[in-house]
Amino acid sequence: MHKGLCCAQLPIVLCLADQISIHNLSVANHSIPDPDLTPFGEEQCRQLAQSFPDHDSIDLIVCSPLRRTIYTALLGFKQDIDRCGKVIALPEAQETANVPCDTGSDLSALRKEMADKPVDLSLVMEGWNSKTDRWSPTATAIEKRAREARQWLKARPEKQIVLVTHGGFVHFFTEDWTGYKLSMGTGWANVEHRSYQFIDDESDNASVTETPLSKKRSRSHETPLTETEQIKLKQSAEASLRAGESHLVQAKV
Repeated sequence: MHKGLCCAQLPIVLCLADQISIHNLSVANHSIPDPDLTPFGEEQCRQLAQSFPDHDSIDLIVCSPLRRTIYTALLGFKQDIDRCGKVIALPEAQETANVPCDTGSDLSALRKEMADKPVDLSLVMEGWNSKTDRWSPTATAIEKRAREARQWLKARPEKQIVLVTHGGFVHFFTEDWTGYKLSMGTGWANVEHRSYQFIDDESDNASVTETPLSKKRSRSHETPLTETEQIKLKQSAEASLRAGESHLVQAKV
């Protein structure tokens, strides 16, 4: 796979956790299906549009098909869409749990809502939000679709790709559990973004590693986790999924 490509020819993926949504305000709000961004979350997106350092280098914008990630992409990268084309919704990048707030809308509803917006839903299929089979909230299924998302991104011709996803899923995508907190369901803040490059090998796993500049910017003060520590944090997340738990409140605004 990708034989003959060197790291310089492979895409850089800028992972971004979605902004504050209604479900972040209280545990009771986890029962709201596919919730909106809060007004403060929308303001975070506008601030992101102004502060994001790499607008000029972005070639493609990809997001989870949940509404909060779609609107994070549309608002945070509005100035880039004319150049990059429509935001591509990638169902493999959806959130991990099967609670209502982490379950996306039916495809028919998304098509109706996004009909006048620059969003490409062609990769989203009926049943993508079923949370069963390949979409189930099990570690095995999530690891598989995280790998499929990496493979899809690795095969893209673009060189700088933004992926707007979720704090829970991003740990499976990066295979990095640094900072993970069970009480939050993630080690990422709502506004946080980090850059990853593909490891230059021919493995079908399409593994990524954080770029040196991103490491310096995001957590230069931290000592890298040992393999044992990574495994323990991953097992903690997997146990939470088996118990059917969602992330707890991340912000009160």
